[in-house]
Amino acid sequence: MWEQIRSNQTRSVILVAGMGLLLLLVGYFLGLYFFDSGIGGLIIALVVWGVMSLFAFFRGDNILLALSRAKKISRDDHPRLYNVVEEMKIASGLEKVPDIYIIDDPALNAFATGRDPNRAAVAITSGLLQKLNRDQLQGVIGHEISHIKNRDVLLMAITAVLLGTIVILAWYATRILFFSGMARNRRSSSSGGGSGQIVILVLAIVLMVLAPIMAQLIYFAISRKREYLADASSALYTRYPEGLASALEKLAASTSQLKSANKATAPMYIINPFRKKGMSASDLTSTHPPISERIRILRSMAGGASFADYDQAYQQVHKTSRRIVPASAMATGAIGLRAAGLEVTEKEPDEIQRARETSDLLWRLSDYKTITCDCGTKLRVPPGFKASSIRCPHCGRINPI
Repeated sequence: MWEQIRSNQTRSVILVAGMGLLLLLVGYFLGLYFFDSGIGGLIIALVVWGVMSLFAFFRGDNILLALSRAKKISRDDHPRLYNVVEEMKIASGLEKVPDIYIIDDPALNAFATGRDPNRAAVAITSGLLQKLNRDQLQGVIGHEISHIKNRDVLLMAITAVLLGTIVILAWYATRILFFSGMARNRRSSSSGGGSGQIVILVLAIVLMVLAPIMAQLIYFAISRKREYLADASSALYTRYPEGLASALEKLAASTSQLKSANKATAPMYIINPFRKKGMSASDLTSTHPPISERIRILRSMAGGASFADYDQAYQQVHKTSRRIVPASAMATGAIGLRAAGLEVTEKEPDEIQRARETSDLLWRLSDYKTITCDCGTKLRVPPGFKASSIRCPHCGRINPI
């Protein structure tokens, strides 16, 4: 596994270096235009990048979870979900169970974050928790755990910061150029230096337009490669590729938009969170491989669940001899959910039961008190309610709080 992680990191460093070069080019040309000094622009770009990268390294996970409006839960809040995460932690060989967060959103999605396996978190939406059965939930959690195991989450946070820095610099610079560029060009023309300034202005504008696009292409290239490896790892951990495949089918059929996602964080989710309102997820996405393709690969694994089985299925679906998993990882093993004897024999709740279970969890996380009337009605009392009792709307009974 370490061979695989090292191979991923080497390719990723090259891609991140490309994003860094774009950032420096933006800073250089902005420095030439505004300060008549390319070095000054480079220094500013490096300072901005350094500050944002340090902030992302130490606080990036908290920022992403806060932006997603995710709330942390414990084992007592949702034992079934906690057990699934714990099972995947054992199967993957992680040293620590990741923190678990819930996003109150009917969309079906999930992501992992954190700077290392000892400081990591998995966040899933309430819609996902409600719609997926245990096998499907294990497949999704295994996918996210693999991002933590393979050190993907820190890389994605750093690349998100790089992309955000480039976009921010380009956004502000284009607006400053729009308001001040013509006046400056007129002054330069009257002093005889207009042609040089115009050339710099044109180069700066072209670079500011192309840099965010090129940076996003690099960012998405990082993401797409890792999604395949995470799918392969999930199949390895669960020993049941159909669990993730059927989960992806449900995610693809969902028509709910994830309200808390943005363009910088989109590649961190298990599927692209952006789609047209009321439409199912499309295969035409730059942030993730096509969902239908991922499902076909998982279902073409010929009864096996190893990296070699996934790689063979990938080659079969794509009709290519190119490997998606490094050759050094082919013999990699994992404890495996079923191999470790961790199969759960408890009764599987149906979708109605899961909906009630999820609804109760969300009420508790919002600090609502639940009072059960003698008639069986559950009364939700908001945290700011000041009265000492509440009347049941069904039977009229007065219930003390």
